[in-house]
Amino acid sequence: MKTHAIKSLLALTLTALSCASWAQANDPKATIADLDARLAKLGAAKLDGKEKAGDKEVPGIFFGTRKLNNNYDVVDDIKKKSGATATIFVKSGDEFIRVSTNVLTPEGKRGVGTPLARAKAYDAVSKGQGYCGDVDVLGTPFSACYNPVKDDKGAVIGVTYVGFKKN
Repeated sequence: MKTHAIKSLLALTLTALSCASWAQANDPKATIADLDARLAKLGAAKLDGKEKAGDKEVPGIFFGTRKLNNNYDVVDDIKKKSGATATIFVKSGDEFIRVSTNVLTPEGKRGVGTPLARAKAYDAVSKGQGYCGDVDVLGTPFSACYNPVKDDKGAVIGVTYVGFKKN
C-alpha cells in the first residue's frame, strides 16, 4: 500500500512540475527575465563600432565581450527552451533595430535590420521602462514583453523582447 501511495505522490508531483514549467514557458514576463539574466551573465551592455543589420549600418551592441549583432545563439536557445520568439534591438538614432532575432519575416528570413514599431512598447522603452502586453510583430499578434537595455551610465542603448504567438 505504501508503494502505491508513493507512486501516486510521485506522479502528482511530476504532473505539477510539468504544469509549472509549461506555465512559465508561456509566460512572457518569466521568459524575458530569463533572457535578461542570460545577457547579464555575459557582462555589462555597451555599444562599440558599427555593424550591418539587414541594409542598415547600426552600432554594435555588446554584453561583456560578446557582440550580439548577427549572433543568434541566445535568441535561438530561448526559442528552443520556451517556444518564445526573442529579439535584441540596438538603438540607432531614434529607432531600435533588430540585430539578433528568431522572428521571421513573411518571406521566412530573420527580421534583422527591421525597426521596432512606433507603438506602446516603443514609447515605454524609449523612457527607460518595460512593457508587457499584446503587440503586432511583423504582422503577427503576440503576447509580449520588452525591456530597455541600459549602459553603465543608465542610457537606453537597446531593447530585449520575448513573445508568444497568440492563437
